[in-house]
Amino acid sequence: MEMRAKQDIEIGDDITPPLLPLSFSLHDSFLSSHCSSCFSPLSFPPLPHHYGSLYCSAPCSSSHSPISSSSAESFLPLTCPRSSDLRTALRLLLSLPSTCPHLHRFTNGLLTNYLKLTSSPEFAAQIRQGAIAMAAARKLRKGLSLDQSDDVLLEEAVLCLVVTNAVEVQDESGRSLGIAVYDPSFSWINHSCSPNACYRFIVSPPNATSFGEDSGSALRIVPSVSEENFGVCSCSEYNKGTEGYKYGPKIMVRSIKRIKKGEEVCVSYTDLLQPKAMRQSYLWFNHQFTCSCSRCTVSPSTFVDHALEEILASNPSFSSAGLDVNLYRDEANKKLSHYVDETITEFLSVGDPESCCKKLESVLEGGFHVEQLESEDGKSWLNCKFHPFNHIALNSYMTLASAYRIRSSDFLAFQSKTDESQLKAFEMSRISAGYSMLLAGATHHLFCSESSLIVSAVNFWKQAGESLLTIAGSSIWNLLGLSKSELSTVVKHKCSECSLMDIFGAKSILNQAERTNFENISSDFLACVRSASPKFWRFLIHGCHYLETFKDPFDFRWLTHAHCVAEDVDFIKEDSNCEHHAEWYTNARTHIYKVGMHCLVYGVILAHICYGQNSHLTTHVLNHVENFVH
Repeated sequence: MEMRAKQDIEIGDDITPPLLPLSFSLHDSFLSSHCSSCFSPLSFPPLPHHYGSLYCSAPCSSSHSPISSSSAESFLPLTCPRSSDLRTALRLLLSLPSTCPHLHRFTNGLLTNYLKLTSSPEFAAQIRQGAIAMAAARKLRKGLSLDQSDDVLLEEAVLCLVVTNAVEVQDESGRSLGIAVYDPSFSWINHSCSPNACYRFIVSPPNATSFGEDSGSALRIVPSVSEENFGVCSCSEYNKGTEGYKYGPKIMVRSIKRIKKGEEVCVSYTDLLQPKAMRQSYLWFNHQFTCSCSRCTVSPSTFVDHALEEILASNPSFSSAGLDVNLYRDEANKKLSHYVDETITEFLSVGDPESCCKKLESVLEGGFHVEQLESEDGKSWLNCKFHPFNHIALNSYMTLASAYRIRSSDFLAFQSKTDESQLKAFEMSRISAGYSMLLAGATHHLFCSESSLIVSAVNFWKQAGESLLTIAGSSIWNLLGLSKSELSTVVKHKCSECSLMDIFGAKSILNQAERTNFENISSDFLACVRSASPKFWRFLIHGCHYLETFKDPFDFRWLTHAHCVAEDVDFIKEDSNCEHHAEWYTNARTHIYKVGMHCLVYGVILAHICYGQNSHLTTHVLNHVENFVH
C-alpha cells in the first residue's frame, strides 16, 4: 500500500488539498483548554460542555457534540490509559459499515495491522485492555454490562487501526495537542528516512482565515496496491470523513524534493536527526516495522548517519598499543549519552538552567576518559568527545540555547536593574545566540548532504535569526553610547553578496522560477553569512570555553572527514585592544543584525518550501523581520 505521484511535482508544491480527519481526539491534558472539535485554544468561559468536551463556538458544538455523545466515550473509566486512542476509536466506530469483510486487515480502506499488533509483546495487552474498556462503555451507554464471554473483535480491530494510522496533531509551537486518523489519501503515504514530502496541520476555529490553507489544491497522488493486498477498498469507496464532521484539525502534504510522475511519495514518521539504530528502534516500537529505505539500507552508512553518531577519540599511545579503539569508543559513547540524557531530563523536570549549562558544557568540552590497564607501557587512556554533528551534541546545543535564554530572563526578572545585572543578562543572551548559530550551522552542513532535513533546518535558522536580532536590538548597547538607529547603516532589503534580501524585498518568497535555482540561493546565503560572522563571533561567545573552540559556526571545513581531535583546534583569544571602542561595537552590532536578518529570511524561504507562502511559521517570521525593521 503506497501513494505515487500522478504527475511531475516541483519542490515546494502542495500534494494534497486540506484533508479533514475520519476521527480525532484531544489528549487529556488539553481537554480543558482547547476546543474538542477544531483544537483551537479556548477563550474563557467556554460554551457549555457535552460529556466532558468543551467548544469554542456554536458551530463546533453542533458539529461535534452529537458524535461525542453517541460514541459512549463518557462511559470510559477516568483512569483509562491512552484515552485519546480510545475516544478516537469509539468515534470511528460510528462510521463503520454494518458489515466489514476484511476486518482483520482493512477498515475504511485503512490497514488495521490486527494480527501483528494483537500478537506483539509491546501492544497485545494494551489493545486487549483498551478494547474491553471500549466494549464496556458501549454496553453501559445502553444500560447493559459487559459479559466475559462477549466478543470484542470489532473494538480490537478499530483500536488497532487507530494505533497504526493515527498521527500526533501539533500546533504552530510543536506541541502535540491530540491525535487524528485521516483517510487513505494521507494514511497510505509510507515512511522513509529520506522522504520527499512533509505534512502540516491547519488548526483554526470555524470561519477563521487559516494559515497555509488552499482549498483549491488538487490531490496529486494516487494509490498503488500490491497483489498480496488485493481486496482492499477501491479509491471510489474511500470514506472521505466521518459523517457529521465539518470541522477538525486538517492536514496537508507538501513536497520538499522534486518528485517524478510514478515515484512513491513518502513522509517521515520519526526524527531524522537521529542515527539509524535509534530511528529503527522507534519505528519498531511505535509502528511495528523495520525501515528499508535507501538511507537505512545503503552500505557503508551515509555521511549524515556516520556524523550523527561520531565520537572523537584521541591518544596516539592508546592506538599504538594495538588496542581496540572502537570497543572503548562505544563504551564511552554509552556513558556520555546516558549522562547527557539524564542532565536534559533533569533540566526539563526540575528547571535549573545554571546546573544544566555547567553539566552539558563540562561533558562537551572535557569528554570522557577511558582507562586501559593492559597496555605494555602501563596505564593508557582514551579521551572521547562528541563530534560537533553527533545527534547528542546537536540536542545539547538546542538545550543550552534554551537554558542560557532562561538564565538571561531570570537575571532581568529577579535581579535589580543595575548595569551589572543587565550586562550579565546580555552575556547569557550572547551565549544562547552562539549555541543557536552553531546548531543552525551544523544542521545546515548535514542538510547539504540530506535535503530531507529541511524541516529541522527551518526551525534552527529561525531560532538563530531571532536570537541574533534580539542581541542587535538589546538596550545594553545604550550603555556603550549606541542606539538602534545606528543600524540604519545596513541596507535593510539589499545585500551586495547574495540575492536573499532581494527575494524578501520583492515579497515573492521563492516563486517557481527561483525554486529551480534554490541550491545556488542556498550556497550564496551560506557564503554571505560565513563572510560576516567572523566579524562578531569572538564577541558573541566570549566567556564560553566550549564555543571558543569553534572558529566559525558556519564553516566546518577545519573538520577532517573521519577523525578529528578537538585538542588540535586553536582556542580563540579575546582582542582586548578593540573591544572597548565604540566603532568596533558598532561594526559588530551591524554584522550581528545583518546575519540575523539573513538567517530569518533564509528560514522564511525554507518554511515556504515546507509549509507554503501563507503558513503560520512563514507569516510569523515575516512579521518578526518587519517589526524589527520598522
